Amino acid sequence: MSERETSVVTSERETPVAASGRADVVVVGLGAMGSAALYQLARSGARVIGLDRFAPPHANGSSHGESRITRQSVGEGRDYVPLVLASHRIWRELEAETGEDLLNACGVVVMAPAGGASHHGKRDFVATSIAGAEAFGIPHEVLSGVEVGARFPQFLGLKGDEKAYYEPGGGYVRPERCIAAQLARAGELGAEIRTGTEVLAIAQDAEGVVVTTTGGTVRAAQAVVSAGAWTAPLLGRPFDRLLKVNRQLLHWYALDDTSAYGADAPVFIWMHGATDTDYLYGFPPMPGDPRLKVATEQYDGWTTADALDRVVRPEESAAMYDRHVAGRLAGATPQVVQAAACLYTVTPDRGFIIDRHPVHDRVLVVAACSGHGFKHSAGIGEAVAQVMTTGRSTVDLTPFSLSRIT
Repeated sequence: MSERETSVVTSERETPVAASGRADVVVVGLGAMGSAALYQLARSGARVIGLDRFAPPHANGSSHGESRITRQSVGEGRDYVPLVLASHRIWRELEAETGEDLLNACGVVVMAPAGGASHHGKRDFVATSIAGAEAFGIPHEVLSGVEVGARFPQFLGLKGDEKAYYEPGGGYVRPERCIAAQLARAGELGAEIRTGTEVLAIAQDAEGVVVTTTGGTVRAAQAVVSAGAWTAPLLGRPFDRLLKVNRQLLHWYALDDTSAYGADAPVFIWMHGATDTDYLYGFPPMPGDPRLKVATEQYDGWTTADALDRVVRPEESAAMYDRHVAGRLAGATPQVVQAAACLYTVTPDRGFIIDRHPVHDRVLVVAACSGHGFKHSAGIGEAVAQVMTTGRSTVDLTPFSLSRIT
């Protein structure tokens, strides 16, 4: 079956919505994925309850920091493209409904050395991005390093033989605003949202699911678990051995000159060396805000959501600047204006999990987006709502099955 065909069965363990229970669906965790699922379920007319131990949007998980890159063709593979295309459509719909500014299509550049480079566990990330754009008819250009430097003077020190994928429809989304907008709309459409409520256990009986919380017991026909870095502690096996949590750092440096960052300055992913750690990504300064947000990724060492060291030390920002920023980004100074820590929850193959729990078939697990999930979140929420209400999704979710990594 082709990637463009619809009505694909997502799991052999389909379960239609049952009539019993206080709600049709309870959503556990209301971050990127949970807020999207809650909104789409409420939009479908389902009786839905959303639970979160905090008050989203918040800075305790993986969905904070002002901006997240979005790209319609993704180097992680073609299986993801329908999700991000759906997300762009939904964010534009939400903007029209709420008046919020959610998606800035300022363009995106994905660049690597001439011989290619791997990223997120995928070989030749730029070539895969190009192939995906060609397959789905996504407007794009393939540029050399010389062409990138001439068009986008923010990039310095290019050798000239780099290969770049430029997508004018990419850019960035504002994660906190997206989450807030979806939760607000979900509430307006009848969803019950309970924040400050920690989920202690999830069980299943003949009538549906039983969710034990610090505020009492919640019953529903089905459950969506989108608890991010808290998923493994909550669900246990096999997630406790499949999901690893990494500490990630975000840095904002002062710009002493913003002239290289015009209205068409893109976000970027720049693989500048031979290894997965020779890499940075970043965003152009927002209007009237002379800061440059950049980051890289760390996969050495593990942590937990509750044990995360949330303090970014000056020496960590200095090391980021020295290794990745200096001599590469116009106007960037070593002065740190802001820094933050967040979490990646990572699977062995750095892909997603969107599948039924292996024991509790009324529980759909949506987790472990491995550092590249936010751009897909609105589309995932729509697909999850379809699975919960009809047992089927218009997007093929089988590439995100649990069985591939167990």
